[in-house]
Formats: sequence, structure tokens, C-alpha cells
Amino acid sequence: MGMIATKEAFVWVLNGPKIVRACSTIIRLMDDMTDGFTEGCFEQERRHAASSVECYMKQYIFSEKHAYQEINKQVEIAWKDINQEMLRPTAIPMHLLTRVLNFGRTGDFIYKDRKDRFTNVGDAIKDNIASLFINPVPI
Repeated sequence: MGMIATKEAFVWVLNGPKIVRACSTIIRLMDDMTDGFTEGCFEQERRHAASSVECYMKQYIFSEKHAYQEINKQVEIAWKDINQEMLRPTAIPMHLLTRVLNFGRTGDFIYKDRKDRFTNVGDAIKDNIASLFINPVPI
């Protein structure tokens, strides 16, 4: 596969390309949507930072349900940006773009269905880790 962590790769990532911003947006927004406003929610109890949902509700005077719908639209737009960047010819090697894509995929898996599988590790994460490292596919 060759060297992935070249100086040019780091410069490219630090310049904030569209695909990196889109992956970061997906993970941040999906994480914020898992936090919710339910009683006993870890993030809301700490009150260290406002979530995207909370800010959206206050800024646009939306209900929680409508804010979730709008933020889901932003997540979809970010996925479209990733797809566009993956299909566009670029000087960046495909194996580096794939690493960025996998970062977004991981965030999608961890936070999908408004469940925080990072903070609350359950069977889904355990089964995936086991299938990757403990029970590899025989070749």
C-alpha cells in the first residue's frame, strides 16, 4: 500500500478539504442527535456545551422533532459531499480518501438510530469487533 502518512497527506488534511469537513460534520451532528433531551442524559447533565439540536431549536424556534429532521437533512448533504469527493478525480491517493470515508462510516455506525454506541457499548459493537479481530474470515 505504500506510505500513507506523507507530508503532503498531512498538509492536505490540515487544509480542511470538503470530504474531511463532511465526515466531521456527520459525526458531530449524529453524536449531538444521540444526546437528546431526555432525563438522565449524560451530555445534557454535564452542560459543558450546547448540542447542535439545542442550538438549532433556539435559533430557528423549532420543535425538537423539526430540529432533528433538519439536522438529518444536513447529514444527508454531508454524505452527498463525501460521495462527490470520492468520485471526483484528484491528486490525493484513493487509499487516503478511503481512510477518510471509513472515518465517516464508523461515526455513522456508532451513532445511527440515535444510539450512542461509543459511550454505551452494546452487543452490536462487541459483535463487530469480534468479527474483525477474533473471528476473522478464513482465506
